[in-house]
This record gives sequence, C-alpha cells and structure tokens, in this order.
Amino acid sequence: MWLILAFLSALLLGFYDVFKKQSLKNNAVIPILFLNTLFSSLLFLPFIVLGESTELLTDTPFDIENGGIHEHLYVIGKGCIVLSSWVLGYFGMKHLPLTIVGPINATRPVMVLVGAFLVFGERLNLWQWVGVLLAVLSFFMLSRSGKKEGIDFKHNSWIWMIVGAALLGALSGLYDKYLMAPLQNGGVGLNRMFVQSWYNIYQCIMMAIVMLLLWWPSRKQTTPFSWRWSIVGVSVFLSIADFVYFYSLSIPGAMISIVSMIRRGSVVVSFLFGAIAFRERNLKSKLLDLILVLLGMLCLYIGTR
Repeated sequence: MWLILAFLSALLLGFYDVFKKQSLKNNAVIPILFLNTLFSSLLFLPFIVLGESTELLTDTPFDIENGGIHEHLYVIGKGCIVLSSWVLGYFGMKHLPLTIVGPINATRPVMVLVGAFLVFGERLNLWQWVGVLLAVLSFFMLSRSGKKEGIDFKHNSWIWMIVGAALLGALSGLYDKYLMAPLQNGGVGLNRMFVQSWYNIYQCIMMAIVMLLLWWPSRKQTTPFSWRWSIVGVSVFLSIADFVYFYSLSIPGAMISIVSMIRRGSVVVSFLFGAIAFRERNLKSKLLDLILVLLGMLCLYIGTR
C-alpha cells in the first residue's frame, strides 16, 4: 500500500512542477510563493480547528495531535528549511527550462543518501555508490546539454539556486526522518498531520513578512504580478502530494529511502510536459540525462532493499 501511495505522490509532484512553471512564467516570484503558502494553509486550517476543538478526526488519517512550544519550534525549523528551498527553487525555475530543472531535482535522493552517510554514519553498499556516481555523471552531462541553450552551469546563478534548493530539500527529508521517528529510535515522534499543517501556517506568516518588507515597496520596479489559476493548482497538488507522502511513511514497513526515490520519479511527468506543452529544446540529449538519473534511482532502490 505504501508503495502505491509513493507512486501517487510522485505523479502529483509532477503536476505540481508543471503548474509552478506555468505560474512563474513572466510573473513575480514573491507574491506567488506567498499565495502558495496561503492557499496551503487554508487547506489545512479546518483540520487544525477541528483537531483542537472536537474529536471528529480522532482515529482518522487527518487526526492532528496537540503540541507544546518545543514541538512548534521543531516545526518552525522545518518551515524555515522548506521555505528557503522554495525561494531558491522558484527563482531558478522561473529562468530555466523545466527539462533541466527536473533532472537536477531528481538527484535529491542521492543527496539524502550522502547526507545520511555523512551525518548519521550510514554506510553505502556497491549499488548505492553506483547510483551516486550515475547521478554525478548525469549532472555533468546535463551541464553539457545546458550549454547548447547558452546555460553555463558554472557561472549561471539560476542553476546554483536550483542546486541549493535541491540540497535544502534533501536536508528537509533528513529532518522529516528525525521529526517523525519514534522517541525510542532517537527521533522527536511528532504527528505527521501536526507537522504538515503547522509548517504551512508558519511559512505563510514568514512569506507575508518577506512580501510586505521586500517586494511590496519595490513592486513597481520589478516584474509585475498577474493572477493565474495555476497558482491555486500549485498549492492543491503539493498539499495532496505531501499528505500522501506523509501517510505512506506512517504505514508499518514503509521505507523512507525508497519512498523518497519513488517521489523523484515526478521528473518523468515534468519532463514530458516540458517537452510537449512548453516545447523546450535539445530533448534528445536531455533524455539521456534523464535516463541516467532514473538508472541511478534504480540502483539506489536495489541497494536499499
């Protein structure tokens, strides 16, 4: 069951990337990011209210356990990590083809694995090392594909923003593992709905401050904001994808390493839309890069079983 949910989450994430790219095209980034956090917060606010004032959600997948100041501080930390990743990722995606952004984001499971190796002292087996090397090779080849479109990976700030977003996304994955792991396993033992609901609320507050202090005073000198219904789609698809992701992890026997890798399969959806809907260029060379990324994920899957 958790594998099916992981694949469903990957599909939803693919559409999330597509709606995000459509929303950002020739549009202001900061207000879009604020609206995304706002709509996501509004989606989960009823669950927070019902969870704290009634027992209607008890023993359901939507049950939210109450938390104290320490639990909320942990969630605020997650909100800061995710929001930082989103800011970098949104700016990078606005200025780069989806067929380049997708494969870079798909290397996140490799970053999570390397992070587990460095932080938690986990050892990598041969299959996992092959997966890491394939991911590095795919990134190198992707940089060669980017040069055909005038994108220099070494000196392009948007590329480095996407890489930074991917690194912070990997850090968020490791932090999720820590937050929701049982106390007896060295984790914090937080309720998954508590984490997902409240980190959206805190992100919305942080983005409101950023928008009012940084974007609003200079909005007439920057890219103007235009409303698009795809902005709502970003919040809806991401919220459902994350809910399915957290729910899959709550099922006994679910392996976070495999779930994380399957979720990165969303690159297939975004790549296809980049090729068909946005008519991006140099698809043959980028397809080879994508295949290498997927092969790397397959090696990680085999090595993690």
